[in-house]
Amino acid sequence: MNMRSVKYITAFVSLLLLWGCKNILDVQPQQSISESVALNTSDNVKSVLMGAYDNLGDYYEYGGQMYMLPDLMGVGHEAQWTGTYTEPGEIYRKDIHVDNGFVRDTWLNGYTTINDANNVLSALDVVDSGDRDRVEGEAKFIRAITYFQLVRLFAKDYQDGDPSQNLGVPIKLKPTRTIDKSANIPRNTVQEVYDQIIKDLKDAKSKLSDHSPSYVYADKYAASAFLARVYMQQGEYAKARDEANNLINNGPYSLVSNYADAFNHSNTNTTEDIFAMQVTNQDGTNSLQTFYASQNNGGRGDIDIQQSHLNLYGANDARLDLFYQDSNGIWRTGKWKNQYGNVNVIRLAEMYLDRAECNERLNTTVGATPTEDINTIRSRSNASTYAPGTVTLPDILAERHIELAFEGHFLFDLKRTKGDINGVSWDSPRLVYPIPQREMDANPELKQNEGYGS
Repeated sequence: MNMRSVKYITAFVSLLLLWGCKNILDVQPQQSISESVALNTSDNVKSVLMGAYDNLGDYYEYGGQMYMLPDLMGVGHEAQWTGTYTEPGEIYRKDIHVDNGFVRDTWLNGYTTINDANNVLSALDVVDSGDRDRVEGEAKFIRAITYFQLVRLFAKDYQDGDPSQNLGVPIKLKPTRTIDKSANIPRNTVQEVYDQIIKDLKDAKSKLSDHSPSYVYADKYAASAFLARVYMQQGEYAKARDEANNLINNGPYSLVSNYADAFNHSNTNTTEDIFAMQVTNQDGTNSLQTFYASQNNGGRGDIDIQQSHLNLYGANDARLDLFYQDSNGIWRTGKWKNQYGNVNVIRLAEMYLDRAECNERLNTTVGATPTEDINTIRSRSNASTYAPGTVTLPDILAERHIELAFEGHFLFDLKRTKGDINGVSWDSPRLVYPIPQREMDANPELKQNEGYGS
C-alpha cells in the first residue's frame, strides 16, 4: 500500500485520536475520539501503524533532518552551511537558540511518532493473531529508533559522565490521548532511555520475520542492525561486533558492486539497504536532497562540500567520483541528487565497518580480520587495499568517515570516539540540542540542558 493512501486512511483514526499529541505536552487537545471507536479493529490498528511509518519518514525525522542537522554540527571545515534558513546555521555554528524551529520540530515529530507506536501497542489484543507479533515488533522498532535519535540529540553522549545520572528524554510508553497535568513528566536518565531502546529492539528482533513484505518495513535484521548501532554508541564493542557479524553472515544482503548505485533509488531498496525510508513522486520526504542537492537537481544547494573533505579520498576512489560541481563550481555530494530517492537509513557497509572496528578494539577476528573487512569496503570503490594485518584503528575510523559521509554519522562518531571539531570538545554542551522552549514553558517538570539557561 502506498504511504500516501495511508494518510487518508488514518485521517480519522489517527489525526483525531492524536490531535494535540504532536507535542506530548500540549496544553489542550482541540479534538479527541474514543479509543473504542478508533482502535477497535485489526485494520484500524494496522492503519495507525502505517501512520507511524509515515511520521517516521517525516521531513524532521528519518526523512532527513535527524541526519542532516547533526552532520552540520559535526562536519567542521569539511562542509559549509550557506543557506538562508537561520536555524540550520545556528546548528552549524553550534550556537543554537532555545526557540530554534528545526530543533523544536525534531522533538515534536519524534514524540508524534512515539505516540503512534504507543497507540498500536495499546491495542494489540484486537489485531489478528497471525499478524500480532509483526505489528508489535514493528511498533517497538519504530519507537526504539525514534528514542535513540532523540536521546543522542537532546542529551549528553552515553559515555559522557554517568549515564545513570545524566538527563535523557522523557520516556512515554502509553499513548497520550488527553492532555492534563499527568502529561507533564520529567526527563528520564540517559541509561533508562538506552535500556528501553535495547529492550524494544530485542523484542522487535524476536517477533519480526527474516524479511518484511517488499523489503520496506522493519524486520529482524533491521532491529539487529540498530542494536549494533546502539551498542557502538555505548562502547559495548563485543555486543556490537556480534550483531554485525550475525547480520553479515546470515542476512540476505550484499554490497552493490558500484558505490554510486547504493543511492538515489526511488521506492525501491538495493541489496545493501537494511532499512530505508521509502520515497516516491507521490509520497515520502527526502529533505537531505532538499538541502544537499544543487538547484539543477531540484535542491536548494545550501551545503557546500569543501576541498578539505575531498582531499580525504584517494585519486582512484569511486566514492570521490560521486561528488559533483554545480553550475557555480561548488562541490555537492551526489548521495542525495534524486528528489524522490529513498533515504538510506542503515546500509550493510556500516556493519562491515562496525565489525572491523570492534575486532580491532577487542583484538579479535570474529567473522573476519579488521583488514579483510576494510579491504572489502575499499575494493568495492576501487580504492587501494591494505596488506594483511596492517590496518589500524585510525585507518578504520578514517574509512568510516568517508564511506558513511553525509549519512548522519559525523556528530555521533565524534562523540563516541571522544574527538573534537574546530576546537570544540566532544563533550561540550554546544554539541547537545536545547530542550525546545515551548516544551519548557508547557512542562514544569522538564530541566534544560547545560548552557541554555534554566
